Amino acid sequence: MGSKTTAGPPPRVSRRSFLAGAAGVLAAVPLAACAAPGGSGAKRTEITFYEQKQEVIAYFDDLLRRFEGEHPGIRVVHDSTTAIAPQFVRGEPGDVGCFNDNLELARYISRGQMGDLSGLPSAARVRTDISGLTDQYATYPGRTSVLPYSLAAAGVIYNKAIFAKHELPVPTTWTEFVEVCTALQKAGITPVYATDRDTWTLWQGLFDYSVGSLVDTGAFFGRMNELGTDVGPDSDVSFSTTLAVPMERARTISTFFNPDHAVRSYADGNLAFGKGQAAMYLQGPWALSQIAMVDDSLDVGTFALPVSDDPDERQVRVNIDLGLYIPAATPHRAEAEQLVEFLMQPEIINAYNADNLAYSTLTDAPAQQDDRLAGLQSYVDDAAFYQGAGTFVPTSIPLGNYLQTAIRTGNFDGMLAQLDADWRRLAGRAATV
Repeated sequence: MGSKTTAGPPPRVSRRSFLAGAAGVLAAVPLAACAAPGGSGAKRTEITFYEQKQEVIAYFDDLLRRFEGEHPGIRVVHDSTTAIAPQFVRGEPGDVGCFNDNLELARYISRGQMGDLSGLPSAARVRTDISGLTDQYATYPGRTSVLPYSLAAAGVIYNKAIFAKHELPVPTTWTEFVEVCTALQKAGITPVYATDRDTWTLWQGLFDYSVGSLVDTGAFFGRMNELGTDVGPDSDVSFSTTLAVPMERARTISTFFNPDHAVRSYADGNLAFGKGQAAMYLQGPWALSQIAMVDDSLDVGTFALPVSDDPDERQVRVNIDLGLYIPAATPHRAEAEQLVEFLMQPEIINAYNADNLAYSTLTDAPAQQDDRLAGLQSYVDDAAFYQGAGTFVPTSIPLGNYLQTAIRTGNFDGMLAQLDADWRRLAGRAATV
């Protein structure tokens, strides 16, 4: 087994996390400088490092103390917060940030509030097919605003023992997937465990997986942004038309869910899958450590969900789980760049990703060695991946709640029409600001 440290589910920023982040900022008031070690009286420059993922606080703290040992003139205040906005609202964006790359981060990229990192030596070592993912959310002319640090890849987690007992193949086409689910259902086994109570699991899994291999999500949402208030059934792209086939796939998959999916949470899903109560689970690598806590000898693997009958069209869902940035307003640019370069050293970034069930973003990165993720490695190597469609949907559109209703009623077409209406509404509001 690999490390039990998790990559963490992709966050969608809510009002609650916004307030929690604001509290974190208030709790960490940086000082201008402090005495150097050894009582020499020399001053050290103090910089603030904001990091998002609660589960890797200790990991990064160790790295920051190592950095301080190698750079005795710099002291790093390590703060963890779940939201970016409070930092910028208060005019205290820190000196280096390490956050999930999403629409919240994109807001500050597009406003030019992130410094240009293109001149750093480490920028040239990042895979362009990964750095291009952040551009799907936002860009600022002439700048590289974020250096992708960690790529999380997600597919279908499956119980190898169940598949072997019933002599089922890992499906490579949509038809094979439905046949496998049908065979499992006939054998009295839950084909897919779902956890509708936690809505993020629906958009991260069912929605994103059904869309990704059939639609170029970056191009689709780029065009949707261009159309704005003109999105509808007669536009060249829309939720109703472009996502019709993917949502038909989603509707079919939902018929293979556990009967009590509406009341089950993410924690319930990890427990049930760990106990062998389902054959498949639409979750990312962050769930693997939780499953292992239930049964660390459970033999599991991961494969890309096929949603067409062409095996070559299979792709995996990815997100830039962490990206490094330096706010343009930092008064400590030189020291911030030194910290970024330290964290981007191959031996450091590669080790972090190996330990956290993710993939390094560097061009010459080693393969992920955890057997549970072996089924996804070739897709990452070949850039056969997509960013989840749900990550492009603003949090003011309650996608997860719409999915709950669609699964319960079977009316996915109605959900898509509602998404079109919401998109037009938000576009109209933005046009008047």
